[in-house]
Amino acid sequence: MEGFHRLRLAAVDGLTDDAVALTFAVPDGLRQLFRFRPGQHLTLRTELGGEDLRRTYSVCAPTGGPLRVAVKRLDGGAFSTWACTQLQAGDEVEVLPPAGRFGPAVAASRRRRYGLVAAGSGITPVLSIAATVLAVEPASEVVLLYGNRTARDVMLLEELSDLKDRHPTRLQVLHVLSREEQPSELLSGRLDPHRLGRLLDAFVPVASVDEWYLCGPFGLVTGARELLTARGASSVHVELFHAEAPPPRPPRPQGTAGETTVVAELHGRASTVTMDRDEKVLDAVLRVRVDAPYACRGGVCGTCRARVLEGAVEMDTNWALEPDELATGVVLTCQSRPTTGVLRLAYL
Repeated sequence: MEGFHRLRLAAVDGLTDDAVALTFAVPDGLRQLFRFRPGQHLTLRTELGGEDLRRTYSVCAPTGGPLRVAVKRLDGGAFSTWACTQLQAGDEVEVLPPAGRFGPAVAASRRRRYGLVAAGSGITPVLSIAATVLAVEPASEVVLLYGNRTARDVMLLEELSDLKDRHPTRLQVLHVLSREEQPSELLSGRLDPHRLGRLLDAFVPVASVDEWYLCGPFGLVTGARELLTARGASSVHVELFHAEAPPPRPPRPQGTAGETTVVAELHGRASTVTMDRDEKVLDAVLRVRVDAPYACRGGVCGTCRARVLEGAVEMDTNWALEPDELATGVVLTCQSRPTTGVLRLAYL
């Protein structure tokens, strides 16, 4: 993965009372590097109060459109508060190239039905997926179930409405509001597994959907995935913005602790560091490579992905990697602890 690049903000637009859209001007020399696929994300970096802060935000534009992310201000969130209140058009922000695999491999010849479930700012990658599918796959359909507190909290509402107007027969949008009554009781309340199940019964039979994409809070995503899997859905993809901390790790069996020599390949250069096996690989690599990529450090964003070339690790948790990646030795270095005396890996 390439390192950070300073990109100028072409526009900063208000979306709701507590969210903005950041549109980046990508210079010609970086256009290829910053091309994105539906569902990918960007990692942004800044320094506030002497602290290096990094946050990951999903691209909320169709493939081929402007490079744009949406940032929702969180209570106590230093980065999101800075982005929502201080950034202006013309400012520069440090940005990593697009990353992530949360999204379909669209093709004009495909005929699919996509089911999208989102809540709050989880709409950002989902909008990119929906807009790209509808533009590239003329025979495909999309159904979106989108939960928010009130209509005023709905992010990217205008873009969703425009998309619905352009594809009235191929896009179905169901807005579910938890703190605002709607004409239908079914659409009034939290988008929890019980309500989602009723919505599926009424509008979206699971068997009619080829691929599911879920994005939002931990409880919504995990509950929806369990429900869909129980109903026979075979292709369910998830993306989280935040995850619950994993349970405490049990002590290692006696005689398995010790040190590991790690060789990390990044940007065409290999660096070596010795670490304790109870330490996480990313923490060790950062001691010798300050340019090692990372953002959430919680196993969610996938920014720190690397492929194990020699040796082995165990991961505390994983919310970012697909089974096919795991099968080829890809790991999250922020969640990995070595289990062998030598570990060689290459950052992706």
